[in-house]
Amino acid sequence: MSDVLVEAIDIKKHFMVRSGLFGKQPLKAVDGVSFQILKGETLSLVGESGCGKSTIGRLVLKLLPVTYGKVLMDGEDITYIRERHMRPRRKHMQMVFQDPYASLNPRMRVKDLISEPLLVHTDMDKASRYEKAEELLDVVGLTKESMNKYPHEFSGGQRQRIGIARAISVNPRLIVADEPVSALDVSIQSQVLNLMQDLQHELNLTYLFISHNLSVVEHISNRICVMYLGKIVEMADKDKLYGNPTHPYTKALLSAVPIPDPKHRRNRIILKGDIPSPANPPSGCSFHTRCNNAMDICTKEAPPVTQICEGHSVYCHLYTGAPNT
Repeated sequence: MSDVLVEAIDIKKHFMVRSGLFGKQPLKAVDGVSFQILKGETLSLVGESGCGKSTIGRLVLKLLPVTYGKVLMDGEDITYIRERHMRPRRKHMQMVFQDPYASLNPRMRVKDLISEPLLVHTDMDKASRYEKAEELLDVVGLTKESMNKYPHEFSGGQRQRIGIARAISVNPRLIVADEPVSALDVSIQSQVLNLMQDLQHELNLTYLFISHNLSVVEHISNRICVMYLGKIVEMADKDKLYGNPTHPYTKALLSAVPIPDPKHRRNRIILKGDIPSPANPPSGCSFHTRCNNAMDICTKEAPPVTQICEGHSVYCHLYTGAPNT
């Protein structure tokens, strides 16, 4: 039996955007990404805003159609399954959104918010759904007195707990967490992350965790994919990535992470220029316009994947034996 729960094979997502007065051109939000998510693990996607992280999460859940490529769930190709056939599978894949207030209907009480997925995906009666909602509130650290309240009566951290309770209500196998703690205070972030880890162990959950915060990612991840301009540039186990970053972009990101020791200073790597537009990406390696190590071949050819060691791969000409011309 395979340990792979989700597999993305060369997935692309292109949006058609206006170019000039009458023309249109493709905006390459995701441009040929492949990865696997193992059962019970947390795979994280990190990178700057606009690199395609959230789009990948929506492609995996089929909230957006794939332009090219395949998405497999437990070995089954779900890429082009019609919605009526996809609906029974949706209980196995849920999402926790970035803004816990915007993702909860302000006109619904908490008991109805949490029990709504049960109404859609189970044949439980109303009393049983509310009983289950009360149990879930206890699981995420809220009291049963919260059942009859509305979302605006809670803090941001409490609202995110409600969102998590809603996501786990139908016993999913995969949860896509899209920046789930970025809108919360730092002290609350750790509580929510610890809750997610506890639930992962108790319920055997698998996470696709999306974030731009490398400190948060280090805390919760098993493996990490670093993204830039719609592509993965480095993929490694957490310890290998933080202990031996290889791609120039990964090194620059890690150099910006603050160290909680005023006596220790990290050599900051400053990237030149701005992020190119995904509607008009650079030729060759997409990072060459900002890379301090760029070579002539970087402007002409996209780098192939190179295995640094087991469980650590990088897309960079520096590691393919390319001549420094």
